[in-house]
Amino acid sequence: MRSAAESLACLTPQERESVLSSLTPAAATALLTAWPFWARPDQLPPAGEWRTWLILAGRGWGKSRTGAEWVRAVVASGAARRVALVARTAADVRDVLIEGESGILACCPAHERPVWEPSKRRLTWPSGAIATTYSAEEPDQLRGPQHDAAWCDELAAWRYPDAWDQLQMGLRLGSDPRVVVTTTPRPTPIVRALASSPTTRITRGRTADNARNLAPGVVAALTARYGATRLGRQELDGEILDDAPGALWTWAMIEAGRVTVAPALQRVVVAIDPAVTSHEGSDETGIVAAGLGWDGRVYVLADVSGRYAPTEWAHVAVAAYRTHRADRIVAEVNNGGDMVASVLRMVDAAAPVRTVHASRGKAVRAEPVAALYEQGRVSHVGVLSRLEDQLTSWEPSLSRGSPDRLDALVWALTDLVVEPQRERAPLRESDHDF
Repeated sequence: MRSAAESLACLTPQERESVLSSLTPAAATALLTAWPFWARPDQLPPAGEWRTWLILAGRGWGKSRTGAEWVRAVVASGAARRVALVARTAADVRDVLIEGESGILACCPAHERPVWEPSKRRLTWPSGAIATTYSAEEPDQLRGPQHDAAWCDELAAWRYPDAWDQLQMGLRLGSDPRVVVTTTPRPTPIVRALASSPTTRITRGRTADNARNLAPGVVAALTARYGATRLGRQELDGEILDDAPGALWTWAMIEAGRVTVAPALQRVVVAIDPAVTSHEGSDETGIVAAGLGWDGRVYVLADVSGRYAPTEWAHVAVAAYRTHRADRIVAEVNNGGDMVASVLRMVDAAAPVRTVHASRGKAVRAEPVAALYEQGRVSHVGVLSRLEDQLTSWEPSLSRGSPDRLDALVWALTDLVVEPQRERAPLRESDHDF
């Protein structure tokens, strides 16, 4: 049975205004920070016993606020004294969970606001409760520490699933350790396992559920652009989607080859599919690093694609070239011509660049690479969520959107495996049609 405060979550905005106007100024101020009063019913913790509260919802639903308020509540009630805050990267923990506009610092009123010590990766409440931040990029950070509560953000995008396992092993303090997971849904093994667990309670939600708290017209604009598409169903409606009927890649192919660490590699390339423009509505620039192992397998090392200006994507590509000790950069020049190689030379004149020209359609170029996956010859190193979403949702017969990450992957694997060695001119710039 819900408390009186929790029952206020069911009030309409007009009813809430009426309640506020009937209070003294001090009481009204206190109520402004009372989450049960402002939350939608689906943003409040489920009743009964559970180990994991899995929130699968679209962007803008209020996942971050819900997670932050849950942490605030369990600390305030004394139910948690040692909390783990885990996100995809260290920057995500800081920018979303801690300092974000819906993060913990913003949600806590002054008298209960914790002290944030970035150098110690720690939040300390006036009560003495402590929350420690962790990056899912470094699973070993979670090896050893113990907690009685945890908030995990965007679990479906974590690169190393081992981070989840290490967290679970340390979630053993107190009488009822619990974890809240806030994530845009993807059909990863962890998400599927959690969704089917008898100790999990699931909340599903759509971006439209939170329309009153979003900028005017945002939901309508997003729905107009992405409604009825697979991307929209996942990112806006919070659905866990299986393979697209006509997709060349399946989740099973990708999961079957996934590894956490790449072995020694004999060749590494960074491939670029540059966008023509870089404004908000532009296509992304696909940038993917991949290597050929001595075992004959291909290892997809990183996807650093994004919406960049030309000088920006050149710096990102060169940084990937250096980080992965690549042998060369492969760049498509259909849209940029000589400018593509020129911009790369401005950033690093010594980096070997091979320019390639797409003279055939995306599907024709992609099929041999998809066949490598089907043959079990490709491994993704960790989780490359946005690339994998694009691979498994792109249907050549429909040709919706521009799969730039996919294109960059295709160029990388074509250079490493598909094209015969005799057709390549290693370590020098040359133009090829493919």
